[in-house]
Amino acid sequence: MDRSLVLALILGALQGIFEWLPISSEGNLTIALSWLGESPSQAVAFALFLHLGTALSATVYYRSEIRTELRTLQTWRPRRATTGAYARTTFLGVATLVSGGVGLASYTVLEAVVSALTGGMVVISIGVLLVVTGLFQRLSTETDRTLQQPPGLIDALLVGVAQGLAILPGISRSGTTTGVLLLRGHDGPTSFRLSFLLSIPAALGGGLLAALDTGLTDLTLAGGAIALGSAAVVGYLTIDALMRVVERVPFWGVCLGLGTLAVVGGVLVL
Repeated sequence: MDRSLVLALILGALQGIFEWLPISSEGNLTIALSWLGESPSQAVAFALFLHLGTALSATVYYRSEIRTELRTLQTWRPRRATTGAYARTTFLGVATLVSGGVGLASYTVLEAVVSALTGGMVVISIGVLLVVTGLFQRLSTETDRTLQQPPGLIDALLVGVAQGLAILPGISRSGTTTGVLLLRGHDGPTSFRLSFLLSIPAALGGGLLAALDTGLTDLTLAGGAIALGSAAVVGYLTIDALMRVVERVPFWGVCLGLGTLAVVGGVLVL
């Protein structure tokens, strides 16, 4: 990926912003890279790679909660799995394991589809998935939040599947995982917090998988370091403010708009 260091800086900064918005950072960056002339496979791989930077941001931001979960894990036992503080630890563990399995299968499908499609068709496909994401978010916002207990095993399975499928560009990871929890009756703040805690292992796994599988052969060491550094710094500086914005702005409409534009743009370049 023979691109200038300035462009690497900009792309990393965009990842640092988009990651906290339910608009599929991977999908939007893949579209941007495709319009810049990058091949679909390298565009997807680089977009996934940038998640390593925002995974670092989320780790630092949620460091206190991560320490709490690690302390809880030390005394976790199967008989306590669904009680008290252990219930959340169980939810996070099961959801992560499920998303890992589903994510690997989804990545295999993604590779096959991206290799078979032209750049225009990839952009159209991302646009369609953005529209689907927007409609799903709209549905989830209409659900009454009544549950007071921590998410259970069924929640973990559903969220894990949603997060695994979100490796496909155009499906917002935070939008779908939060949406699932909202549809299950959990409140917004809890759903957002759990979604972003789950994002850390998912982002690390997706970024490393893309880097190891494709090798990112055209990406220089300096370009990669600047892109990841930019994503990490901008991500950490914006996460708090953008999460407050997400709680107030109906981003389902943004997804529908971006998806429609992507479909139209993809058709024009076919």
